Amino acid sequence: MNRFYLLFALFLTTLVQAQLRSTSEEKTIEALQLKAKLDSTSLLKNLKLQNIGPSIMSGRVVDLAVNPADPTEFYVAYASGGLWHTTDNGISFTPIMDNSPTQNLGDIAVHWPTRTIWVGTGENNASRSSYAGIGLLKTTDNGKNWDFAGLADSHHIGRILINPNNPNHVVVGVTGHLYSTNDQRGVYSTKDGGKTWNRTLFINDQTGIIDLASASNNFNVLYAAAWQKDRKAWNFDGNGTGSGIYKSTDAGENWELVSTANSGFPTGNGVGRIGLSVYNDSIVYAVLDNQNRREKELKTVVDGDKLVKDDFKTMNKRSFLKLDNKKLNTFLKTNGFQEKYRAENVKALVRDDVVEPIDLAKYLEDANSLLFDTPVIGAEVYKSTNAGKTWVKTNTDYIDDLFYSYGYYFAQVNVDPNNPDVIYLAGVPLIQSKDGGKTFESIDKNNVHSDHHALWINRNKPGHLINGNDGGINITYNDGKVWSKNNAPSVGQFYAIAVDNEQPYNVYGGLQDNGVWKAPHTSENNNDWLASGKNPWEMLMGGDGMQVEIDARNTNIVYTGFQFGNYFRLNLETGDRKYIQPKHELGEAPYRFNWQTPIRLSHHNQDILYLGSNKLHRSMDKGETWTSISDDLTRGGKKGNVAYGTITTISESPFQFGLLYVGTDDGLIHVSKDGGANWTNVANPLPKDLWVTEIMASKHKKERVYATLNGYRWDNFTTYIYVSDDYGLSWKNIGETLPLSPVNAIVEDPVNESLLFVGTDNGLYASLDAGNHWQSITNGLPNVAVHDLVIQKRDKHLVVGTHGRSIYKLNIASLQKVDFDLNRESLKLFDVADIKHSKRWGNSWSSWGTPNTPGLNVDLYTNTETTFKTKIKTTDGIVVSAGELNADKGFNTLHYDVAFDKEGKANYLSKNKTKLETAKNGKTYLPKGEYIIEVSGNGATKSTNFKIE
Repeated sequence: MNRFYLLFALFLTTLVQAQLRSTSEEKTIEALQLKAKLDSTSLLKNLKLQNIGPSIMSGRVVDLAVNPADPTEFYVAYASGGLWHTTDNGISFTPIMDNSPTQNLGDIAVHWPTRTIWVGTGENNASRSSYAGIGLLKTTDNGKNWDFAGLADSHHIGRILINPNNPNHVVVGVTGHLYSTNDQRGVYSTKDGGKTWNRTLFINDQTGIIDLASASNNFNVLYAAAWQKDRKAWNFDGNGTGSGIYKSTDAGENWELVSTANSGFPTGNGVGRIGLSVYNDSIVYAVLDNQNRREKELKTVVDGDKLVKDDFKTMNKRSFLKLDNKKLNTFLKTNGFQEKYRAENVKALVRDDVVEPIDLAKYLEDANSLLFDTPVIGAEVYKSTNAGKTWVKTNTDYIDDLFYSYGYYFAQVNVDPNNPDVIYLAGVPLIQSKDGGKTFESIDKNNVHSDHHALWINRNKPGHLINGNDGGINITYNDGKVWSKNNAPSVGQFYAIAVDNEQPYNVYGGLQDNGVWKAPHTSENNNDWLASGKNPWEMLMGGDGMQVEIDARNTNIVYTGFQFGNYFRLNLETGDRKYIQPKHELGEAPYRFNWQTPIRLSHHNQDILYLGSNKLHRSMDKGETWTSISDDLTRGGKKGNVAYGTITTISESPFQFGLLYVGTDDGLIHVSKDGGANWTNVANPLPKDLWVTEIMASKHKKERVYATLNGYRWDNFTTYIYVSDDYGLSWKNIGETLPLSPVNAIVEDPVNESLLFVGTDNGLYASLDAGNHWQSITNGLPNVAVHDLVIQKRDKHLVVGTHGRSIYKLNIASLQKVDFDLNRESLKLFDVADIKHSKRWGNSWSSWGTPNTPGLNVDLYTNTETTFKTKIKTTDGIVVSAGELNADKGFNTLHYDVAFDKEGKANYLSKNKTKLETAKNGKTYLPKGEYIIEVSGNGATKSTNFKIE
């Protein structure tokens, strides 16, 4: 008996130890401090990234703050793109959080009289890409400086309310962790501007506060919407008994549940996310995501009825065989069954007991069906006219096609401050009611993106609305009849990027809810396209854009798609589009496709395409037909409403056809050395149950492979980066010295095998010594999630896909040439590319235009902070320009304008009988010829040549 209890105790201990724990508040703060230190000392801090857009499709907006005295000034909070400020009604925006530790936002609030801005970090929409925050930040100088204001373990902030009469009195609704339980959730209040906090409402460790609302003329009266949810990688319950509405009559000090069983507001396990809007001391609106199931509508299959999926769940063999073939074929064709499955064939399979009628329903179902196809009640509107004592549902019919089954992403209601009968509901469309919520109509238009999250209503100008959605900002002055689109910020949320080898090369990318786009890397993010009518960024397809593969032989052939493995082969020249998702056989369990299903074109034959579900599929004919070349390479999935147990990453060695690696969302890594005939799990030495975000076969060594793991879906932010030099049999951790942050991407340089780049949830890093030491790259790039990395080999560009600030590029030619001891090299001067001379240098086409100015960037490295003397000389020793460069330890860039300085011009003319023309901008540029750049200091002198041709 004692032995039994001992073994049972050991089992429980092992179980607890195996469970991944969320990162503690202390570890989060330590990571932020380490990141700041690393940024300040990085050898690469002076290498500047260039943002190449796009901005046209924008990204997800979570909140707005509008100046009531001047509505042309407002702030826009993007889910993972930071806070942006406009003073010209959205024509232009300025980012004001680029110097802060995060770009992940849940809510903002502004006390306009003192210009105090409060930012609640960590998106509150609970989506699969809702990044965690670091608590509350505060600024009093429009973002020049940000102060940490507490609640670092909140992760996600629902709403912030500022007492209009006391800017130091702030009430915050904390939603809490997304993927784990925690205590720092509920309602918090500060009366000293964030120095100290008092939790005034706590329900349980799974229930947080998603919304707060106050009466406009009485801050003592507050309402709070509590939301119980439990998200896991394999399941999302967005409802629970902890959800409800609370009220305070003393400015948030004490709270009372007002959505009781006798109040008229729903209670119980089906209560999901709630949004609130207060008209006055008496009238309050609430929108509810009611996750209770609708009453089942009975349907009998008779002649003339259209067959639907559920019909086959209860149909017996005899009834199935009696079905009209034409009707059955209509069902099979419209639901995407493979060509071989037509009425006669399927009836033969049923007649021979190979399959059953229910298998037709199962063929169309997977874990995603449970989330998206479940007939829940959905959106409901409740109104109280007695300050929350009782509630009455305003809509008698279902409000269909607003929330569908994923109201956790929306649930926002706004009442017109001048008319209690006019309300707006934010969902997939934006809808309006003019009769107090009884009936609704959509006020969306073609240029308004779906999925709405924020709305501001001008109390002084009826019909003036500012709307924030998954596609940015829209403004209307006639209550939605006509909208403008105001998408100047580059805040695209990219999942994946790719490049081709055209001249100039093109960049491709798939974005959250904004499709797949393409543009030359030379594209500039400006308004010139408004005159030409053609934006340089071209949309290839819609949905949630995913991975992209381009045929190297013909870049018009592109493979891409949208979420859950819905991939296509596109011919950009002809416009043809072929759906190529592999299909399981009737009677088999459906394949499980990840939200970000991976694809990979073979290095060895561009007709060969790989695609991952829970199995690895290979097509030898560009996706026309498929063969599964593995069994299930996951742990088998888990019961839930989200696809899990799926392949997330695929890599093929450039050294050998058939040397394949795959990683999964449940922590497995498999290798096959024979084209999929045999597979070996090589993940046993690695931490368990983590999401494998990238598996990458080396370009330099056949046996080498890299892997990045990610604990985001456990709220575990440990940095996991590994390398193996024996096909994964053993692994070395090369990410231990990095600040804690989930890792999304890794890329190995094709030229220098010691040069690695890594993208995490809050930045970009490089290693110059194969992962032994890491340097952050921050110049031009805020602390934003980096989702994907690719290298354009010919142009020597690192292309960076971020999930919140679009795409960047960085010239890495100098980094590729690092073959020296970084500690001992006093001065290393890198080669400079030749440039083409132009008579337009310093001139413009008109006196009102901006002069065309050339520039030469000269990279150098030094092992200490010092000042260097710089000279530009002709080959016969004439100094044409001289100066100094204050260099930091590490890589620095000398920016030379290709012009004479005053003394240099005189020196040149004294020895050359030639005429030098001064440009309209007052500078005299160097003529064609060969020149020497000489840099001296730190005990060394180095030089390199360049030509002006």
